[in-house]
Amino acid sequence: MGLLRKIFGASAGSVQELPMGSVTVNAQGEIVTTTVSSGYSRSLLTDIGREVLVIFREAKQAQLPLAEISINFASLRVTARELRGGAIIFLLPQSSLMPSLKK
Repeated sequence: MGLLRKIFGASAGSVQELPMGSVTVNAQGEIVTTTVSSGYSRSLLTDIGREVLVIFREAKQAQLPLAEISINFASLRVTARELRGGAIIFLLPQSSLMPSLKK
């Protein structure tokens, strides 16, 4: 997936802390607000926002509109909610010490 390559590709060969926080993007994919550390480039966060918007738009075109998506990787959880064409995206690193949300 291109999203993973964008997050992990920039730090090839080095250990980097995963992003944590939220990003709000408008319908054009531009960042409106973010709580993610400034250690991550705005272009990376913009790319993540645009990838999420593509998922929402493609689902809508397939007549399967989504209100929320949740992508769970082994070490990162990405949750996004659609906001009138834009989105709010939550990035949360996972660890073995964190309680599982499975019921």
